[in-house]
Amino acid sequence: MRITQEADYALRAVYYLCTMESGARVSANIIAEEQNIPVRFLLKLLQKLRNAGLVESFMGVNGGYVLNRKPQDITLLDVVEAVDGPIYINRCLYDPEECNNIGVKNCSIHKALYHVQENLKKDLESINFQTILDDYKI
Repeated sequence: MRITQEADYALRAVYYLCTMESGARVSANIIAEEQNIPVRFLLKLLQKLRNAGLVESFMGVNGGYVLNRKPQDITLLDVVEAVDGPIYINRCLYDPEECNNIGVKNCSIHKALYHVQENLKKDLESINFQTILDDYKI
């Protein structure tokens, strides 16, 4: 299991915005250049992040993107789910009707995977971008 390229790019874009002075607007072109993200791809990601309420966009000469929340109020889970949707380890946990076994409620494997899924979500939710700025800065 691995994080999608889309989620990785989105995490990097949000992190970059977190490093900016509060309220500073940054163009998608600058974010793309600084984070080595294809600009057309980034624009789609920024729209998803805007729809999730994580960033705000401004049009015009002084336009650009800015965080819509403080770094301490944005978690890794927020960003991943904004671009990839809810986290589900397998299809049975997403849609129990898709289970080709004895059903999610009666399957020990699915119960174990549910536990893994919930722990992953808790871990992603426990790390916010202020923590990354403070504790993981290179």
